[in-house]
Amino acid sequence: MTPRPSADPTIGERIQARRLRRGWSIRHAASRAGLSHATWSRIERGRQAADNRFVLADIAGALECSPADLAGTAVPAADRAAAAAQAAVHNIRQALIDIDLTEPASRPAPPVAGPARTVALADTLRQACDYAGTARLLPGLLRDLHAVAAGPDRGPALRLLCDATFMASSVLRNLGHPADAWLGAERCREAADAADDPVLRGYAAYARAGAATACGSYARGLALASRAVDDLRRHTDRPGGTAMLGSLQLVCAYASRGLKRTEDSRAWTTEAAALAATTGETTELGMFFGPTNVGIWSIGIEVDGGDPERAAEIARTTNPATIPAGFRQVFYYADTARALARTRGSEREAVRFLLTAERLAPQHVHTSPLARETTRALLERSRRKAGGSELRGLSERMQVER
Repeated sequence: MTPRPSADPTIGERIQARRLRRGWSIRHAASRAGLSHATWSRIERGRQAADNRFVLADIAGALECSPADLAGTAVPAADRAAAAAQAAVHNIRQALIDIDLTEPASRPAPPVAGPARTVALADTLRQACDYAGTARLLPGLLRDLHAVAAGPDRGPALRLLCDATFMASSVLRNLGHPADAWLGAERCREAADAADDPVLRGYAAYARAGAATACGSYARGLALASRAVDDLRRHTDRPGGTAMLGSLQLVCAYASRGLKRTEDSRAWTTEAAALAATTGETTELGMFFGPTNVGIWSIGIEVDGGDPERAAEIARTTNPATIPAGFRQVFYYADTARALARTRGSEREAVRFLLTAERLAPQHVHTSPLARETTRALLERSRRKAGGSELRGLSERMQVER
């Protein structure tokens, strides 16, 4: 059977198309992924939401592609900012290629104070999930810092370059370009190594591990993060060292769960929670490490790990407003919505959480394949009734059709 043509195929349609190009039966493909053929079939037919990162990675591995190849990069026509963010990806990628620290700069170096102000502005925009605004600033900022790093202000420029490349990696990952995010993370590592700062090396390892797991490479992500944890334990007396250590432990928890090592994952989470109990809420390095962030990470880990009830339980005891940054709050609402959508009788509450996530960070939600899948599944299950006009409105804004 040939899949029906679609200008914007669903994840299930992309999975089906790749399977058919291989000439594989559903049973064969599902066995490669370690899934039941019934689960694979439901996902292909849109009867089960493909909004679980770990399951999507298993399917991508079976089909020998990346999760991003299956998820796509959604750009709702009505969201001009989201479209602008996607349009800026090429310019960021090109700038990252150009700023090799072993090569001369392509422009004169400005006074370092200018790029420092731009880094602060870009980070403010990123924390608000204004990906378009951040993306507009990054290409020029990256090239300016590359130029400054070749002169007398090399030290502060390298620290700022770590921040800028980290932001580039984060934005690219959230826009659905994990391979480009890896390039940004590698540039962050180069700047951290040049600065010879162990905390910045941990910062870069966090970015590299995040890009690796976004590609479905959980073993690589765990190796990078756990090695950085071991290195940082000797440097917790440095500014940002403890917050970075705890953040890396959360990455280890997530990657371990992706490898189906549930006990290891929960051990990492427990260690991070114990550390957070001593630090309280922090803002160092923009990690916002603390008890609240441990809760937010735990929600995502549990919902992707197949325990939505536990995820919802954690959500009830987590107050996202404790963190004054939309880019962390949106994960709380979006991931909790995914958990509630899988809990019978909680569809209306799932819609409410999705709408809150959209209000906080429309660009993030509108470009999130997982949020689109959750919305589509809710719409399918409710037959356009559970969420009423609110769910229909969200579906229209995200160009989700039943």
